[in-house]
Amino acid sequence: MTNRRDFIKTSAAGAAGLALGGLSLSAKSYNQVAGSNDRIIMAVAGLRSRGRDHISSWCALKDNRNVRIKTICDVDNQFFAQAAKLIQDRSGETAVTQSDMRRVFEDKDIDAISFGLPNHWHALSAIWACQAGKHVYAEKPASHNLWEGRKMVEAAKRYNVRVQTGCQNRSIPNVIEAIRFLHTGGIGEVFMAKGLCYKPRDSFGIAPDGNPPEGLNYDMWLGPAPYRPYNEKRVHYNWHWFWDTGNGDTGNQGPHQFDIARWGLNKNEHPVTIYSAGGFYGISPSECAQETPNTQTSLFKYKDGKMLEFETRGRFTNAEGGLEVRIGNLFYGSDGYLEIDGSTWKAYRKREREPFAGSGTASKELADPTFLAAPGGTEHFANFLDAIRSGKDETLNCNMLEGHMSSSLPILANISYRLGKELTFDGARERFVKNKAADAMLRRKDRKPYVVPETI
Repeated sequence: MTNRRDFIKTSAAGAAGLALGGLSLSAKSYNQVAGSNDRIIMAVAGLRSRGRDHISSWCALKDNRNVRIKTICDVDNQFFAQAAKLIQDRSGETAVTQSDMRRVFEDKDIDAISFGLPNHWHALSAIWACQAGKHVYAEKPASHNLWEGRKMVEAAKRYNVRVQTGCQNRSIPNVIEAIRFLHTGGIGEVFMAKGLCYKPRDSFGIAPDGNPPEGLNYDMWLGPAPYRPYNEKRVHYNWHWFWDTGNGDTGNQGPHQFDIARWGLNKNEHPVTIYSAGGFYGISPSECAQETPNTQTSLFKYKDGKMLEFETRGRFTNAEGGLEVRIGNLFYGSDGYLEIDGSTWKAYRKREREPFAGSGTASKELADPTFLAAPGGTEHFANFLDAIRSGKDETLNCNMLEGHMSSSLPILANISYRLGKELTFDGARERFVKNKAADAMLRRKDRKPYVVPETI
């Protein structure tokens, strides 16, 4: 007799109706298999800001993709009540709470887990989940360091589970359309891509070390990161701005636009040279504990000479291009240039000031009413569920390898920034050329017992 979990693993119901990299599932095919046996049971680990977004998305897909949240998990129990209420209000379900993700992995009812955890936990949590046979929705950047990202790729492959990286632009119809336009020669040969992260950040201040609040398991919050005394300025959200736990805004907002830039350049390889420079400007270091730069420019060059530029501006700044892009991308080709701002894009021919192409008309496949569309903003989550049902990694819009390749760019940029020099990279080996100091920053020494295994 086929049980529910085996059915989900082997069902090909979604495969025939998957369109454009698995963006949507045929309504006819889906309805043939919809039912309790096909329900996907989820857990969400990490319940603060991004975790609540995950909950909202899974609840929005409750009927559309037959998914249910059984368990919510966090090392800080202050977030349980709000997350549980959100699930109850949006889906009518009562969630189980867990403070240790390892107990979640032991639950045989759970098919998949989405993680809204700090960057330093991304790799180990995903690898543990893969080893337990769970499918994984992992936030960007895919990993905190490059070596861990490669281990995540290995884990997804070895345990034959679907791992989707949260680069949601891969599932936005207009962005897909823009990249297709680039790849089919819309502005000629694309020789340079630029990513923008113009996101103003004010000082979050400083505070003395102290004791963790009751209800926070601080040891588990630190996990693989080096031990440091508890400081309220280093935990919830502010962890982004410290090297032990985050990757700055270049590795926070940046991975979304790095991913679009690499995708548009059609580069499935690492760059050959990397140079990044910047600093912490406009705020006195004595008034803010931040370690990462708030202003950073990074330049990557590929073996064929094509370039990828990335700018992080965290203070006062203008926007760029006709779309007034602040969080987005620009592409430059032999016949013109193209701008992407969110889900809007425009292309300009040579020196002309008016666009000759742009968003507004979805591709024929995406407009086909026979396909089951996901509610707005949940397309990437729906694609993950469709891929679980198809049992095929290629139906993921941003599988673990894609996520690793894009997340490696800000990681490499930060190594160049911290060492203050241009670096040459051997992409095949994922090592720097004759630079031991840089190689040493490709991974970290994990804190026991939270250790990413050498052999997956």
